Amino acid sequence: MDYASLSANLLLVSFVTYLVATGFFGGAVRKSTSEKAYQKSKFGTVGIWITIVGFIAHIGYFITRWIASGHAPVSNMFEFTTAFAMMLVGAFILLFFMYRTPSLGLFALPIAVIIISYATMFPRDITPLIPALKSKWLTIHVITAALGEAILAISAVAGLIYLIKNIDMSRRSKERMWIEVVMFTVVLVVGFVVSTISFNVAGYEAEFNYVDKDGRPAQVTYNNPPLFGMNEYELLTPDAMEPIASLPAIMNAKTLTTFTWSVLFGTIIYIILRLIFRRPLAAVVQPLTKKANSQLMDEIGYRSVLIGFPVFTLGALIFAMIWAHEAWSRFWGWDPKEVWALITWLFYAAFLHLRLSRGWEGKKSAWLAVIGFIIIMFNLIAVNLIIAGLHSYA
Repeated sequence: MDYASLSANLLLVSFVTYLVATGFFGGAVRKSTSEKAYQKSKFGTVGIWITIVGFIAHIGYFITRWIASGHAPVSNMFEFTTAFAMMLVGAFILLFFMYRTPSLGLFALPIAVIIISYATMFPRDITPLIPALKSKWLTIHVITAALGEAILAISAVAGLIYLIKNIDMSRRSKERMWIEVVMFTVVLVVGFVVSTISFNVAGYEAEFNYVDKDGRPAQVTYNNPPLFGMNEYELLTPDAMEPIASLPAIMNAKTLTTFTWSVLFGTIIYIILRLIFRRPLAAVVQPLTKKANSQLMDEIGYRSVLIGFPVFTLGALIFAMIWAHEAWSRFWGWDPKEVWALITWLFYAAFLHLRLSRGWEGKKSAWLAVIGFIIIMFNLIAVNLIIAGLHSYA
C-alpha cells in the first residue's frame, strides 16, 4: 500500500470536512433565536460530528505518514504545522462537548484550515532524518509542545471572540485599531498561501550558490523573485532577478523574501476586502459573535491556559532540554528557538499570575490570550524560518 499517497488524501479529506463543518457552525449561530436553541442547535450538532469525521481523517493522515516515513511526522515545517492543526481541532472538540458553544467552532476551524493551507506551502516530500533528530525524545518533545500550543491557541480563539463581540466597532478607538491589526495578521497568512500558489503556477525558479553560517558552500533555489540574497551569493539562473541586497549568514534570505512577498500579497488582499466591505474586517465578522456568551468565552480562555501551560512546559522546556542534552550534550544553549520558547513560557506564566493575583478578567485576559498566540506564531514562522540556528532544519 502507498501510505504516502493515502496520508495526503486523508489530509485533504480533513481539510474539506473542516470547511464544511464551519458552514454548519455558522448556521447554528445565524439560525438560533435564543441561548438555549443556540446551544442545542441541530446545525451545531451536525457541525461537530462532521468535525469529528475530519479529525479522524487527520489522525489517519498522521498515522499513515508515520508508517510511510518510519518516524513521527513532526520533523519539518509541513509535518509539524499539520500536526499542530490536528491537535488544535482535537482541543476544540473536547471543549465543545464541555461547553456546547458553536461560536468556538466558527472561529477555531477556519484557523485550523488556514494553518493546514500554510503547511502545504512547504515541501511535503518524506525525507530521512538528520542524526540530531533520530531520538525518541524528539517525538516526545515536539508532540507534547505542539499539544500545549494547540490548547493555548484555543484560549486565543475564545479571547478573539470575546474581543470582537465586546469592542465597539462604531467609533474609533485603540481597541478597534488593535483588533483590526489582528485581523490584518490573519490576512497576511492568506497572502502567504496566495503568493506561494501564484509563483508556483508561474513556475518561477532562481538558483544561487552561497556560503552558509558554518562557512561552507551551499546551493538554494528560490521559488519567487529574490528580493534578498543569501550570504555571499552567486546567481546561477540566467535572466533571473538580481536580489536587492545580500544578508548575513545568520538570516535566511530566501525565507525573508517569501515573508516579504506574503506581506505584499496579504496587504493587497486586505485593501481589496476593505474596499468591498467598506468597514473594518472585525466589524464584518462581529455579527457572527453576537450569540457567544462573553462570560463563557472568558472561562474557556482561562481554562485553556490552565491546561495548556503545564503541557507546554513539559514539551517545550523539560522534554526539549532532555533531547538537547542527548543531541548536543547540553541542556540549554540560547539558540533562537530555545529563547523564544522561554519567552512564550514566561508570557503565559505572567498571564496566570495577572489572572490569579490581579484579577485580570474579561478584555484584559482576552487580549493576553490573543497576544500569547501571536508570540507562538512568531516562534513558529519567523524564528523557525528567518533566523538561522540549530533548529533551522525545520
